[in-house]
Amino acid sequence: MTRRLLTGLVLGTLVIAAGAQQKTEKATARLNFVVIRDANGKPVRNAEIVLHPLDKTGRQKEEGLELKTHEDGKATVGGIPYGKMRVQVIAQGFRTYGEDFDIQLPSHDITIKMQRPTDQYSIYK
Repeated sequence: MTRRLLTGLVLGTLVIAAGAQQKTEKATARLNFVVIRDANGKPVRNAEIVLHPLDKTGRQKEEGLELKTHEDGKATVGGIPYGKMRVQVIAQGFRTYGEDFDIQLPSHDITIKMQRPTDQYSIYK
């Protein structure tokens, strides 16, 4: 009788621990980026992609992540927690891109079209 009770307690503890572990593991996503030129659709290589998680008020958290695109303009990262994410892309000769995304699916394909800088306007020309 004591043996059955002890076995039941051990099994119950293991089930509770397994359930608690599943609840503490946060869902993560895989982000697939393609960075191309807006003018002709050609890939932008060595573009820097900066990811910043956002808090509930929309402010950037301290931690962040940086990626670089390959020759084909693609970059991939996994293990990104669900929630709001600010994406910034910086590439030489292009305007800086920035947008906030709400990550709620296991996989996201994000295409970013980089634009050339426009001329500055001045009343002194």
